[in-house]
Amino acid sequence: MIDRLGEALRLCAAACGLLVASGAWAQAQLPSAEELNRLAPKADLKALRLALTAYQCASRGEPHQLLTVIDYSKPSRDKRLWVFDLKARKLLFEEWVAHGKNSGEDVPTTFSNVPNSYQSSLGLFSTGQTYYGKHGRSLRLEGLEPGINDNSMARAIVMHAAAYADPKVVPSLGRLGRSLGCPAVRPAIAGKLIDTLGQGSYVFAYYPQKDWLNRSLYLSQRSCPLGERTTLASK
Repeated sequence: MIDRLGEALRLCAAACGLLVASGAWAQAQLPSAEELNRLAPKADLKALRLALTAYQCASRGEPHQLLTVIDYSKPSRDKRLWVFDLKARKLLFEEWVAHGKNSGEDVPTTFSNVPNSYQSSLGLFSTGQTYYGKHGRSLRLEGLEPGINDNSMARAIVMHAAAYADPKVVPSLGRLGRSLGCPAVRPAIAGKLIDTLGQGSYVFAYYPQKDWLNRSLYLSQRSCPLGERTTLASK
């Protein structure tokens, strides 16, 4: 009996060690923010670091999802959306993206989770289902942060094509046109971008807003275990 118990304990220890090792291996496969910055030199290093922190928390460090970073601290006339394939260590897209009309002019400064606010939301999202609406094929974004962006489905915050998100409008407006809160992109790229992100992506929308940075469940080591319950099961 003692011999059998000892063998069972040895097997359990070996299995637990394998799980820990496999978890460490998955985490080690994630590129660093510096690596991502080399792929996208115009992206802000701090935004990339926070995006990776949030991704690591939500995905438990597994590099099988794409990571989309939107930096709303940059003007709309500049490219401020990047899509990274973390496993392949590749930059897939570098694009313009519009923000909500009540968030600000060229550079947004205010953000909201409130329906009919017509403002953009910050934080971590997962990509949901695609559908055809008034803007054509669109991609639902599911906000993962309570009180920050978790009304995104009720607000119909989606990625969609819009002529006003094309940089061709910048000479006349001095900026991109603005949405009702959605991260709209130019029509020429929207289909390919939506098809790519629809395969599975976390979307991280950044702005140096202190309230969000302090409250986010995905940017704190103490709350990071909540990420273990976060999946892309809604896809």
